[in-house]
Amino acid sequence: MQQGRPEMDEITPRALTASEIEYMGELLEDLTNLRDSLCSIAAHPPFSLNELDSGYRISAENLLHYLALRRQDIRLLQQRLVTLGFSSLGRSESCVLPTLDIIIRTLSLLLGQPPKADCGETSTITIQDGPLLLLQHSKELLGATPEARNVRIMVTMPTESAQDPSIIRDLLKAGMNCMRINCAHDDPETWLEMINNLQTAKEEFGQSCQVFMDLGGPKIRTGEIEPGPHVVHVHPKRNEYGITVFPARILLVPEGSSAPEISDNQTVFGVPKSFLQKLKRFDEIRLLDARHKPRKWTVVEVSDFGCRVESIKTCYVVPGTPLQLKEKQRPKITAKITSVPKQPGFIVLRQGDCLVVTADSNAGHSKHLDTQGNLVTPATISCTMPEVVSQVHPGESVWFDDGKIGGVIEKVETDRFWVKIQHARPEGSKLRAGKGMNLPDSQLNVSSLTPTDISHLTFIAKHADAVQMSFVNSAHDVTLLDEALSRVKGDHLGIVLKIETRRGFENLPSMLLTAMRRPKVGVMIARGDLAVECGYERLAEVQEEILSVCEAAHVPVIWATQVLENLAQKGMPSRAEISDAVMAHRAECVMLNKGPHVIEALGVLDSILKRMEQHQTKKRALLRALRLAQNGR
Repeated sequence: MQQGRPEMDEITPRALTASEIEYMGELLEDLTNLRDSLCSIAAHPPFSLNELDSGYRISAENLLHYLALRRQDIRLLQQRLVTLGFSSLGRSESCVLPTLDIIIRTLSLLLGQPPKADCGETSTITIQDGPLLLLQHSKELLGATPEARNVRIMVTMPTESAQDPSIIRDLLKAGMNCMRINCAHDDPETWLEMINNLQTAKEEFGQSCQVFMDLGGPKIRTGEIEPGPHVVHVHPKRNEYGITVFPARILLVPEGSSAPEISDNQTVFGVPKSFLQKLKRFDEIRLLDARHKPRKWTVVEVSDFGCRVESIKTCYVVPGTPLQLKEKQRPKITAKITSVPKQPGFIVLRQGDCLVVTADSNAGHSKHLDTQGNLVTPATISCTMPEVVSQVHPGESVWFDDGKIGGVIEKVETDRFWVKIQHARPEGSKLRAGKGMNLPDSQLNVSSLTPTDISHLTFIAKHADAVQMSFVNSAHDVTLLDEALSRVKGDHLGIVLKIETRRGFENLPSMLLTAMRRPKVGVMIARGDLAVECGYERLAEVQEEILSVCEAAHVPVIWATQVLENLAQKGMPSRAEISDAVMAHRAECVMLNKGPHVIEALGVLDSILKRMEQHQTKKRALLRALRLAQNGR
């Protein structure tokens, strides 16, 4: 002991002042009343907790207590607790009543009072149980905990992984813990190849990896649009100085041999077969494009299926564009372009425009104006789910293409509704076919389980570990999935509720309680559609609430949509998405989408998650020794 400092047993506790006793007494009374109210509200669940899986009954009870707590505004109470050094209840999600009980018991002892009698309900959970239950449920759904981190990584499979086993092998080696197969793409044969490739890789590395299959769900999309003009813009790749660095690539094929179409790196045109037969490598083809600009194409390859040419200048090509091959040693040879790829149509929408959404299957079109610029007919587009057209109402909002275009419904008829565009780029935004349509204000009577989804369940029950339900909106939707799985002997499957609509978010508590009838349950925060439905400015708040409610239910969360997307797609992350990946550490699993650089993205995410586990668990900061603090000595 240092000289002058008293021994611990020499210290006499200071007696509480009258004002302190009064302050603590009022706080104790408020906490006791709060506990009583939680028990009273939670005493009447929507159904008996005995109907739930035995592993989730305690969790359901804690969820009910948490929901009762969050019905009240306790911010002033939290401030009073903090002034005395108590828990503010801000991290009590996983064990609500035990946290309250500890504070109540401590206050009672400080005041020299016997512990307050509880509300007739003794908590069946302890402070330690909550986090342990979440870990247990995460292991049951997501598989074994990986080394050096608790958060799993899920990766969406590209189509190529069915034919190229090395893709899945490399992903598993890099740290993938869960494979996601999107049933909206490919087919059962392709899915089975993916799963077989995973099984081979698992045996090679001795690692576990769960298979999650994602149902397509009732995605509402825009219908077909009249094709654009038959003109193709062929252009080389230029650098920032306008200098051509890669020529435009063109494939000339015999007319009628196949439907010309545009690929990622070349354009396909049809020409007479007799013309192709006369071409040789290094020949030069001269033409006048649609603007009457003289252009030159160079033949770089001649093969049985056609002829490849390159152009170092931009040109606009239409059917009938004349071609000429002229050599000194040969007579002039001419031909015409007979076919060009169909250009996908689009509708340009600006603020103030009117768009008519129809229930028919007619191709959409842009607005028609007369010679004076007056509107003759507004822009029109169909909806891939015609039954929703009659279920909307004036004043409700509608969003297209992941929120890029938005408006308000002004008028509704049986087979169509009128939208006044309020959100679009100043120069106009292009709306194309097959783009998502969100109706966040509308109460749509649409089942989240489509006939196509039901047809996929037999395969899923046989080959997967869990099924992910898209666009789930209500407890009834969860019941439909549960019953459908029972019919295909899929009771062993885990289910993941994808929260991607406003209704789904608002009904999350009841959906969780319904899903807890099964032993393996999870929630995915599908932030793409969810941001459109709830508003981008509110997304952070919404995902925070989902994390909190699921922690109270001891249900694992999958953090999804555009995680490290720039890195996975382009090979270079943005600062914002690195911060987003750091936030993802608060979930039990993080999902990466496919991309050419997904292996690199997986490595970066693995590193971020491992680092963050040294600093934080859920909302609780972990104060490990900081190197920065050592430098301050």
